[in-house]
Amino acid sequence: MKHTLFIAALIGPFLAGCMTLGIPPAAEANAPAAAAAPAASAPATASMIAPMVEKRETLVATGYAVISVQNHKLAAQQRLMAIRASKLDAYRALTEQVYGQHLDASTTVADMVVMNDTFRTRVEGVVYGAVLVSITPVGDDTYETTMSLDRQVVNDLRALYLGQLAARRK
Repeated sequence: MKHTLFIAALIGPFLAGCMTLGIPPAAEANAPAAAAAPAASAPATASMIAPMVEKRETLVATGYAVISVQNHKLAAQQRLMAIRASKLDAYRALTEQVYGQHLDASTTVADMVVMNDTFRTRVEGVVYGAVLVSITPVGDDTYETTMSLDRQVVNDLRALYLGQLAARRK
């Protein structure tokens, strides 16, 4: 019981800050048809995602990878692997922006002292239509990849995702 109250006290201010991001009723009217699914939480889910999409024409994400840690003996192959890894990291960052992250947190408290605090995140989704903006070496040992995703593609991805959520709940 003490653990639950302590965690609620820690997380409460963060959730309260998130709840202030409501969208105006006019923006809800423009939400995809899948957002109007009969599931009770589908409109709430749509209203949480909509503000991010309404603000930007394109989403931009950057991924990074270090060359020297790539598992290969040949320097040229390490560079190619780092480019690929930085591209995957950029895709992950785009996926986070479109779908958000699943956060699993655990806190252990004893004698009113935090003994252990663990956070795990997971992101899952489908991204298509991303445009490769640039692949740039940064310093001597890192690659940076920048990708962008058009707003209309984000809207399509959201509609597909919300449709899947509604189908799972039936």
